Amino acid sequence: MAASDEREHLASAIPGPRTAELTPQLRAYESQNVTFLSETFPVFWQSARGATVTDVDGNRYIDLTSAFGVANVGHSNPRVIAAIAEQAARLMHGMGDVHPTEIRAQLLERLTRIVPAGLNKTFLATTGSEAVEAALKTAMLATGKHAFAAFHNAYHGLSFGALAVSGVDKFRTPFAGLIAADTLFLDYPRAERDTAEHALAAARRALSQRSDLAALLVEPIQGRGGCVAPPPGYLPGLRALCDELGILLIFDEIYTGFGRTGDWFAANHEGVTPDIICIGKAMGAGFPISAMVARASVMDAWPRSTGEALHTSTYLGNPMGCAAALATIDELERLQLPERARAIGKLLSDRLAMLREYRGVSAVRGRGAMRGLELRDGALAERIVTRLLARGVIALQAGPQGEVLSLTPPLVISDTQLLRAMDLLESELREEA
Repeated sequence: MAASDEREHLASAIPGPRTAELTPQLRAYESQNVTFLSETFPVFWQSARGATVTDVDGNRYIDLTSAFGVANVGHSNPRVIAAIAEQAARLMHGMGDVHPTEIRAQLLERLTRIVPAGLNKTFLATTGSEAVEAALKTAMLATGKHAFAAFHNAYHGLSFGALAVSGVDKFRTPFAGLIAADTLFLDYPRAERDTAEHALAAARRALSQRSDLAALLVEPIQGRGGCVAPPPGYLPGLRALCDELGILLIFDEIYTGFGRTGDWFAANHEGVTPDIICIGKAMGAGFPISAMVARASVMDAWPRSTGEALHTSTYLGNPMGCAAALATIDELERLQLPERARAIGKLLSDRLAMLREYRGVSAVRGRGAMRGLELRDGALAERIVTRLLARGVIALQAGPQGEVLSLTPPLVISDTQLLRAMDLLESELREEA
C-alpha cells in the first residue's frame, strides 16, 4: 500500500450517499436489534486492507478496532487470502466429527506450540461463544460440579451458556428465565487503583464459601468491559487460589490472544497457565474459527467417541478455517507482530498519557495494542466516536456505560497512521473541552 493510501481520505460526506441508500434496505430486512442506524452513523464497508477501511462511497478510514480485534495480521492479509483460496479450490468443507482432514491435524499440533505450555488437547469451533460453551462443559465433566465463578462486566458471548457467565446485566436480564442463576460474580480489580493482595483476599472470601464451583472464568484483560487490566500478581494469585480450592481456571483469551497484548497470549506476561484457554477472533484473520485448548488431564474427562460425539458442530475444523489459522500464525511469526504490539503499546501509552490533561478524560489503561481511554460518560464517548468517523477514523466504545474509547488497531498499522489517528483524537478532545 502506497504511503498516500495509508492516510484517511474523505470523498463524500460521512455517511455518504450510497450508505444513505443502503440504510433503509438494511432497516427493512434485518432484525432491528442488530445494527444501530442514525443519520450520522454507521458507514457501510466496501473493502479493507492492512489498517485501512474503504466504504461504499469511496471514503477511506484508519481503523483503530481491527474489526472487534480480528484483523491482527491486517485486513485482507494476502497470505491468509491465498491460503483460504488454495484450500477452497481443493476442499471447502469436511465432515466435522466423522471424516477429519489432514489440515485439521496440522492445526491441532501447531496450536500446542503457541498456547501456554501444558495445554495440549483442543476442541475446534467457529465462534468465541462456542469455545466458551465447550470450556464450561469440559469443566463440568472434569470436576463433577455444575456452577461457575466469573466477573462483573465480563463478556464471554451471548449464547445461553456463555451468557450465564457474562457479567453484563443488559444482556442477561431479558433471558433470565433460562440462564443459570448460580454463577458467582466477583469484582474485577483495576491495575490503576487496586492491589492484587486486596483483590485476592476478596476472591478468596467469595470462592471459599462455595463447594459447587467447577471453574473460575476470567479475561486476563477485560475487553468489552473497558480494556481493564488487573494489578500485577493477580492472575498468578488466582492460579494458586484455584489450585488450593480445587477449582479449574479458564482464561478467555478470545480478544487478548494472537499477539494483541504484546505476547502470543496475555497469560504469558506473568507466566500463568490456566487449565483451559478459549481463543478466537484473530485466530483466522477474518475467517470464523475458534478453539478451546485444555490440559490433557482435563480434556480427557470427555469419553472416547464410539461414533457419536457429545459435543460437536457441522463446521468443526472447517478446512478453510484451519488454513486461515495456520496462515495467520505464520504471519504473526514472520512479521513479529507480538513484538510490534509492544511498540504500538508504547506509542499509544505515550500519546494517551498526554490526553489526560483534557477535561472529560478520566483514565488511561491497557496493555500492548489493547488500550482504553476512559471518558466522563458514554454520551461523550459516543460523540467522539461519531466525530472521529466523520474525520476518517474508526473507533469503538466499550465499558459498562460505553464510556471508554477502545483502541485495538491492526498490528500491521504504521506509526504514521497511528500518530495521525491520535492527532485527530486529540483534536476532537480539544474541541470538546
